Amino acid sequence: MPNQDAEATTAALLAEFRSRMTAIARAQQRRAQLTAVATARGKRVSVTVNADGLVIDVKFSAHIDDLRYDEIAKAVVVATQEAAAEVARKGQELVAPLLDERARLPGFAEIVEGMPDFASEVPVAPPTPTTPPNSADRVAAEQDAATPAYAEIEDSRPGAGVTDSGW
Repeated sequence: MPNQDAEATTAALLAEFRSRMTAIARAQQRRAQLTAVATARGKRVSVTVNADGLVIDVKFSAHIDDLRYDEIAKAVVVATQEAAAEVARKGQELVAPLLDERARLPGFAEIVEGMPDFASEVPVAPPTPTTPPNSADRVAAEQDAATPAYAEIEDSRPGAGVTDSGW
């Protein structure tokens, strides 16, 4: 009888796993088809991005010649950033039910006694700058990135840090 209970439990777990994988695959397929459109400068500039936030179409209205080149460039950047933010929001909305479901499941540390909670150890990626190269916030972010997240521990043993150049 205990063997039958274990087999039934295993079968149920496998069925649940397959169901979740199917739901994830469907969400991935729907996400891949997402697009977003944003406009700028009185709808003179329109930018469409795909699910990854990559520009897939740019359109200018008949009145684009009312703008200077620098205004057009800025409008393209603004519309692109707005469209990318919108498609990201749509993507998050699409996967939110899956993430909510996952949050309700026990973590690995809750299942295996004494196991650390590895999920809490994963570093959070900093926001990606949306400003031009050499802008103050981008320079500051690059300086922060040059600082190691985990300080290296200096090994004071004799010969520590010596490497063989043949490697």
